[in-house]
Amino acid sequence: MDQPEPSANLPELSVSELSFHLKRIVEDAFPYVRVRGEISGFVQARSGHLYMSLKDDKSVLDGVCWRGTARGLGCRPEDGLEVICTGKLTTYPGRSRYQLVIERMEPAGVGALMALLEERRRKLGAEGLFAEERKRPLPYLPEVIGVVTSPTGAVIRDILHRLRDRFPRRVLLWPTLVQGEGAAEQVAAAIRGFNRFAEDGPLPRPDVLIVARGGGSIEDLWAFNEEVVVRAAAESEIPLISAVGHETDTTLIDHASDRRAPTPTAAAEMAVPVRLDLAGQVEEFGRRQDTALRRRLEESRHRVEGLARGLRGPRELLGLASQRFDDLAERLPRALSALARERHGRLRELAAQLRPRLLAGEVARQGERLAELDARARRAERNRRERTVERLRGLGQRLENLSYRNVLARGYAVARTADGQPLTTAGSATPGLALDLEFHDGHVAASVDGGVSSAPVRRRAKPKPGQGELF
Repeated sequence: MDQPEPSANLPELSVSELSFHLKRIVEDAFPYVRVRGEISGFVQARSGHLYMSLKDDKSVLDGVCWRGTARGLGCRPEDGLEVICTGKLTTYPGRSRYQLVIERMEPAGVGALMALLEERRRKLGAEGLFAEERKRPLPYLPEVIGVVTSPTGAVIRDILHRLRDRFPRRVLLWPTLVQGEGAAEQVAAAIRGFNRFAEDGPLPRPDVLIVARGGGSIEDLWAFNEEVVVRAAAESEIPLISAVGHETDTTLIDHASDRRAPTPTAAAEMAVPVRLDLAGQVEEFGRRQDTALRRRLEESRHRVEGLARGLRGPRELLGLASQRFDDLAERLPRALSALARERHGRLRELAAQLRPRLLAGEVARQGERLAELDARARRAERNRRERTVERLRGLGQRLENLSYRNVLARGYAVARTADGQPLTTAGSATPGLALDLEFHDGHVAASVDGGVSSAPVRRRAKPKPGQGELF
């Protein structure tokens, strides 16, 4: 059977007219829809518009999100993320394709976000960004603290209040978004910006960083799970404390930071010690130092006193040296005489062996030489004795100068017990204790009760006649 011919009354349409007619039909039929699917082929154009595809196991739907809407999306699009998109259906006549103009986007469920979070955690952990050996110790007392957070929230007020209570420090705030589109990029830029501060720049380089945000849902905290934030925290040369959410909240920046604080207030407590505690420790250290110094001085004093008791008196030392000098002085003339006799005998033997005509002259010369040597030897011995006497006299004078008897000559006395032990403290003088007081010219017997005995002053015994004293 023949195919019927088209009606001659059917209007003729151009391609553009038909495309725009279909566009109006689609937009009128689907003005507002919610579509669930997995993102694929995500691209962000230079203009800021977002392009992607939503797919399930059977079909694919193109999607576009304009730049103005993209800033307020509930989550950041990326390949593999299952989302629920809300918007209107339209067509793109330039390619004869239909697409969804996305106005809102949210994760398809907490399970999907958790799966994405776990996958990202494994990926970044495999790169070593969470390794313990990368983490740096916090400074004990930082001079400057950098804080990355919202300038209008309660977080910065809590941190400043806690620092003021514990140990006031200089705080530099880098204000950022902490939720929504662009928050992750701002936080990462703040961390890297603080690290770029020069040591001698107009603003001081912080000694420690605090990245903080209050509590919220997993969607609210998602900016701190973004890869750009985690990498910035891991690359930071300044020690970093993460304080995102409450104690039960965990984000990926917690793994990359050097320390994790359960709350922003706890982060401030980690950053600085308590000033009053430090003052107490310094005071305690001062007391311990004073005690140790007094103990060391007391031990040194006892040691010196013990060593002093073992030293010989200056007269005893001089007496031994004087006796040895006298002994040598008596032996020296005899030795010289014996040497002279020995040389004379040798000369006589040599003279007997000389020829008669040389005997007289040689004997005379040897006699002259012997006399000269004898005179030189006597002069040398006399000079040596004089030098030795002078040296001993000087040593004796030094010993006399160091002797405690010089102190006695200025009006002082040494108190000793009956058995000769010196009294060094007033507490050692008990009532009725018999004492021996040594003055520069003798000894006096006394007792502690104030009564001085009538015992005569014992003078030093005069030396026996015979060998005289050196001095």
